[in-house]
Amino acid sequence: MTDTLSMMIPSEGKAWVFGDNIDTDVIIPARYLMTTDPAELAKHCMEDSDPGFAASVRPGDVIVAGNNFGCGSSREHAPLAIKGAGIGVVIAPSFARIFYRNAINIGLPILECVEAVAAIQPGDTLRVDLASGRIEDVTTGQSFQALAYPESILRIIEAGGLIAATRQKLQAAGKLSAGTIER
Repeated sequence: MTDTLSMMIPSEGKAWVFGDNIDTDVIIPARYLMTTDPAELAKHCMEDSDPGFAASVRPGDVIVAGNNFGCGSSREHAPLAIKGAGIGVVIAPSFARIFYRNAINIGLPILECVEAVAAIQPGDTLRVDLASGRIEDVTTGQSFQALAYPESILRIIEAGGLIAATRQKLQAAGKLSAGTIER
């Protein structure tokens, strides 16, 4: 793993703690699914669970949630809303399988760590290094180790998602000119 990559995707911010089985309808209510614009979706992110979330969340903040985060429908809007809200990483003991894949595809970092979720309190300041999987609770001084991503997944997240990563790879190989839009 390169140090350059590690330095490019750290996250630090306030912990927003939610419970188990947060489904995609809670992450972004269906009544707002007329768009896929992350900025528009972000305005309503988590509002049925915490009506003040969208107005109070700051870039780099961290969602810490219980088991099975992202269960429910397979809509990609849920990770788009979280990413649009500026969340730096989501930490949970487990994620719904489709949500997990959608998050990687759109470049939203997520980490599984049972110990961190058990210890972190709402409002704690967290520092997360995705390359190593290290989670530090700056407020309490505790640290936790999540399973680190392989470098190939880190590169997708760093690029901003699978489409952007593929575009970069094709451009680097000279198979796609800069600014070309694929249909």
